[in-house]
Amino acid sequence: MLNVDRIDPAIGYYIAGYVDGEGSFMLKFRPRPDFSTGWKVSLTFNVSQRDRVILALIKRHLKCGTIFEKGGGVWMYEVNNLTALRDHVVPFFRKFPFLSGKKKRDFATFRKMLELMLDGAHKTPEGIHELLRLRRNMNDGGKRKFSEEHILANLKSDGILRDYTPDPPAT
Repeated sequence: MLNVDRIDPAIGYYIAGYVDGEGSFMLKFRPRPDFSTGWKVSLTFNVSQRDRVILALIKRHLKCGTIFEKGGGVWMYEVNNLTALRDHVVPFFRKFPFLSGKKKRDFATFRKMLELMLDGAHKTPEGIHELLRLRRNMNDGGKRKFSEEHILANLKSDGILRDYTPDPPAT
């Protein structure tokens, strides 16, 4: 577990402010026919930026995650491991909270989703329904590759896909 008491408050609040403006908490779905529900569900915290140095600072203080180049000179810092999210990201942002109401709300929803996923909710149709319900108001609806309707229409029940809907056209 990250020892947040050892983080210099000036750095902690700087990172929190930076993430308040540039970071995202997301729930991602990817089609995976080999998964029992037909979907790989990932909970992700990320920050993208052209300046890799800031991302390295965040990674160094959170002590988890990866940094990679997205392309076009944009770098991404990402944490999608549930244990790292629970033991590092959540304690950090509890100690150094966000100022904006929107980010506070998204983080609270993210924490609920994390608890559900730690309990295995992302592996059942019922759990996916609950995760999608929570996701509706995150990131102000946000741009999503797969709509809730598409995910539910292609959700396997008992390992069987019912009423297959083809993937949406690439955008």
